[in-house]
Amino acid sequence: MNRPTLPHSFVQAATPQGTTPGYMPGFGNDFETEALPGALPQGMNSPQKCNYGLYGEQLSGTAFTAPSHQNERTWCYRIRPSVKHSKRYVKIDVPYWKSAPHIDPDVISLGQYRWDPVPHTDAALTWITGIRTMTTAGDVNTQVGMASHVYLVTASMKDEYFFSADSELLIVPQEGRLRFCTELGIIDLEPKEIAIIPRGLLYRVEVLEGPCRGFVCENYGQKFDLPGRGPIGANCMANRRDFKTPVAAFEDREVPSSVVIKWCGQFHRTEIGHSPLDVVAWHGNYAPVKYDLRTYCPVGAILFDHPDPSIFTVLTAPSGVEGTANIDFVLFRERWMVAENTFRPPWYHKNIMSELMGNIYGQYDAKPQGFVPGGMSLHNMMLPHGPDKNAFEGASNADLKAEKLDNTMSFMFETRFPQHLTRFAAAEAPLQDDYIDCWDSLEKKFDGTPGKK
Repeated sequence: MNRPTLPHSFVQAATPQGTTPGYMPGFGNDFETEALPGALPQGMNSPQKCNYGLYGEQLSGTAFTAPSHQNERTWCYRIRPSVKHSKRYVKIDVPYWKSAPHIDPDVISLGQYRWDPVPHTDAALTWITGIRTMTTAGDVNTQVGMASHVYLVTASMKDEYFFSADSELLIVPQEGRLRFCTELGIIDLEPKEIAIIPRGLLYRVEVLEGPCRGFVCENYGQKFDLPGRGPIGANCMANRRDFKTPVAAFEDREVPSSVVIKWCGQFHRTEIGHSPLDVVAWHGNYAPVKYDLRTYCPVGAILFDHPDPSIFTVLTAPSGVEGTANIDFVLFRERWMVAENTFRPPWYHKNIMSELMGNIYGQYDAKPQGFVPGGMSLHNMMLPHGPDKNAFEGASNADLKAEKLDNTMSFMFETRFPQHLTRFAAAEAPLQDDYIDCWDSLEKKFDGTPGKK
């Protein structure tokens, strides 16, 4: 069909993919993309015969009958249906990747914990063998809760592919660059970006620049979504346009390949004779996505006090309790501090939620020493925590002028469930045994004198 002639005064965009080559903008959009012209059917999902001899197949991320505003699925037009990417399974051992419930009777999860960065090793570690589970929460079999991991990756996957039937993965790089070659397209990922790989989506991970280290939040529950902004309105925080979903890309390679599947906390391998990344075209709203954390627009107090840290939520995965998340992903990045007569760092508190933090770069304002880039901390549910003495004294006596909190980016995986340490976290990861001592020097200042500060 001929395109209509535009008026001479119009200049039309040259590409339908937006302004970032290889990606389409938006979060939760209904996308459509094809790697070969005419590969994507129009006006219907399942024609009697697809162009190029492709097979039509639906990937459902929610139940068929989920409410329409929550329903997620993608139609794929692929060289082979997925049943050709799956043969008999053999159980394999992936010893450092643990799933909830995983409660080691000899490990104490009750306490305030902090770790130095998990060091790299000389071993060749792929995405699968390089995962190191730090904590688990909930139950993978009932699809509630989460696990937090550190990844150490030095080697690309060679003719090996992976998908998790248990979870979607939120990936937070801290060092190095990775490429995620997925069924629905290619995502290149580096520090200051994050990516979400949906449950059931198959992919291969390659090292672009190593060694690579970062953090992973494995979400067993409902999918991550953007938080409601309430009276903040339509803008700020994480804006939908800044999320990027890849355009279609496929491989047509006849080569012996392995597919590793994580299912109910166990790992299995199957052998096939070709690359399974063979989706030539697709349309739908169930797809991988990446996001540049530097585009997160924080909001906060501009007169006195400061809001709860929930104001910094980038993504939230809801639970069955309204307003209480299965997981919140919270970002503490560069921002201005301007509140008058206010203790500006996070206050001392106990919380129903369990908070695992990671430092991407820079210095976190509540812990000037000890919480270093690549490091992590855990403050489990109802355990008190807050600034150490230096942070408290500095903030209590500071000249409260407008100040830029600069060169800092930390995050939090927060969940309604207690997070249980793995044996790796307790015995192998570089645990700071003296972390709890950072509050020992806090002084009693009360002496009964009225008006004393």
